[in-house]
Amino acid sequence: MKISAKTEYACIAMLELASRYGSGEPVRIRKIAERHDVPPRFLVQILLQLKGAGLVASTRGAAGGYHLLHPPERVSLGEVMDVIEGTPSNGNGKGCSASPDSPAVKVLMQAWQDVRSVER
Repeated sequence: MKISAKTEYACIAMLELASRYGSGEPVRIRKIAERHDVPPRFLVQILLQLKGAGLVASTRGAAGGYHLLHPPERVSLGEVMDVIEGTPSNGNGKGCSASPDSPAVKVLMQAWQDVRSVER
């Protein structure tokens, strides 16, 4: 099972935002791009798509950036994949075509669980 670069970058961005959830400071695109070697222009498009889906919000200005709209435990990586890939979602990631047994999904799910455990 192959995951597109766009979906991979979206998951990376969401994990980065989840790790900073509740800090009160938005995360700048440049910071995510540099930290994870993601093309900033591509990341802008991805975050706008996630914003349109109601998963993230943006703050304008010099201290602006992006933040999650919901607690990390309420957003599944499957839902993120659904938004990016354009597959129908029922909000719990069940619309994701990725096999739960695929190595990529296992790694992403472990990362998501790690983020959730830090938040608690």
